[in-house]
Parts: sequence; C-alpha cells; structure tokens
Amino acid sequence: MDSKEIKCIINWENIKNKNNLKKIFQLLPQKNILKIIKCNKKIKENLNITINDYKKYSEIEIEIILTRNKNVRFINIPNKEEEKYYHIFFNDNKEEIKRTYTTEEDEAKKIKVIIDYGVQSFSKLFENCKYIQSINFLNFNRTNIINMDRMFYRCESLKDIKFSSFKTENVTNMERMFVLCISLKKLDLSSFNTEKVQNMERMFYGCSSLEELILSSFNTSNTTNMTSMFSECKALKNINIPNFNTDKVTKMNYMFFGCSALKELYLSNFFTNNVNDFRFMFAECKSLKFLDISNFFVNDSADISDIFYESSDDMELLTQNERLIEAKIKGGK
Repeated sequence: MDSKEIKCIINWENIKNKNNLKKIFQLLPQKNILKIIKCNKKIKENLNITINDYKKYSEIEIEIILTRNKNVRFINIPNKEEEKYYHIFFNDNKEEIKRTYTTEEDEAKKIKVIIDYGVQSFSKLFENCKYIQSINFLNFNRTNIINMDRMFYRCESLKDIKFSSFKTENVTNMERMFVLCISLKKLDLSSFNTEKVQNMERMFYGCSSLEELILSSFNTSNTTNMTSMFSECKALKNINIPNFNTDKVTKMNYMFFGCSALKELYLSNFFTNNVNDFRFMFAECKSLKFLDISNFFVNDSADISDIFYESSDDMELLTQNERLIEAKIKGGK
C-alpha cells in the first residue's frame, strides 16, 4: 500500500486532533507515515503537523526496573550521533536525564526510555546491564529496527521481558540476543516475526534457568546459522519447534549442546540437505531418551564429529541415515 492508496481510504478532513492522527499512524505500516506527513496538505494545514512531529508518532517506549539503583548502567547508546534520539526519565519524573547510568545520589529504580525515529539498530542495547530486573516494551510504533544481536546479552538479573507490542518484522540479525540471561525462567516469543532473520547463532546460549520457551510463531525460512542456538539451556525439558524451516541452514553445530534436562526431541520436520556442520549437535544431552531425526539428510562431506558425545546411553534414535546410526553406536566419539 502506498501513500496514494492510503489517501483514498482515509478522509483526512475528518481528523480533528493530533491524538486521533497518532492512533491512525500506529495502525499504518511504518514506511508510509513519513510519506503521508510530507505529501498530505490536510494534515499540514488542519493539524499543523510537520516533519519534526514525525518522531512523536514513531516512538518506542521502554520501562526498565532495576534490582539496585546506585552506580548501575541500564542501557547502551551505540554512538554519540544517536544520543539525541534517546530520551531518559527516572521514576515518573518528567525531566529528561542525559545519562545512561545511575549514581550514588540517584534514587531511581524505574527508568523510562523513549526512542524516536533515528534509531535503526538495537544491537547491544542492554548488553552487560547486569542489574535490570524487568523490561517492558510499552509502545513500539516503528518497524525499522533491523538488528537485535546481543540485545539482552548477559542481563544476569533479568527475570521478565514483556514483548506485547514488540515489532521484529524487518530484523535480520538475532545473534546472541539472550546469551547468559541466567535468571530468565520463561520466555514467550510468540509475538515475534522472524521471517527476515538470517542469523540465530547462540540466540539462547547459556540461559541456564530457562524452563519454558515459546517459539510457536518462529519463521526460520531465511535463517542460515543455528550454531549453539539452545546450547547450555540446562533447565529446558521440552523444546517445541514443529514450525521450524531449516531449508537454508548450513550450521547446526552445538545447537542443543548441554541441554541436559531434555527428555524428548522431535526434529522430523528438519530439512538438512544444506547443513555442513553437525558437530556436538546433541552432545551432553544426558537425559535425552528419544530423538526423532528421521528425515535428516547428511552429506558425505558434512562434519558430524562428536554429534552424540556424552549423550544418553539408552537414547532411542529414529533415523534412516547410516552415518548417524554409526555415530550413535560409537557414542559420537
């Protein structure tokens, strides 16, 4: 849909105030909003809207709760050029704070961060912010974020993330997104649109307390790298990924390494013709009693070294592939 089509659908003369306009903008595709402001005279004349107002209709609002409030970093701004797009408030104070950390004098426990249209990457946004307890995405009115690698990397105190308004439809990189979030017990990513994500390497690596992981809407049709994706998720007893499309994946090494609580794993939907690295894929899955990889195809050149290393001795393996059967008999060694 382009701006001309939108003009035909919406009667701009009937929009009497900016609040109504904002509600409409929240429903429209991000790429169209700027075009409308630039081209539509009714908006400019009747509501006195300018390009500078665009950021007000494309805000991302995040609420952060800290476990302690003294000398704590709570967000990383990638570079000084982007500082003008981040607006930070302590507690419910309306006065903007020009720093990304608390000091001895601060009594802040709740932080509100508003991010406007100039930001396109959330790479390392909360990396090593070890004292964040919860993150709530209150508003997420943009779809131009393309990078989320290391976004929550080593948020060791993080127990809760609310993704109700989270938008990911144009993200291409989620590498190491939740690495070492050791306090997370549940992660519901059912609202994620991962259609364009190419890299999921170590996405959940080391989430050692994670008991429930909901990936029901994951589209992995463009993903090429799943190395160590669930590695060291020691508390996960079940990984339900029936909708995974692995047609383009080339790396699955260490994918389930160290998932020591897993008892059953059904991967019959996996297409592995293009995978060239299976090393340690199921290694140290000590509780795994049943593994369905009945449709796995393993190229002669693919590396399957230690694929079942230190996995369960009495695991029932469902496969037709002779190389995998032989690897199981040898214990993957």
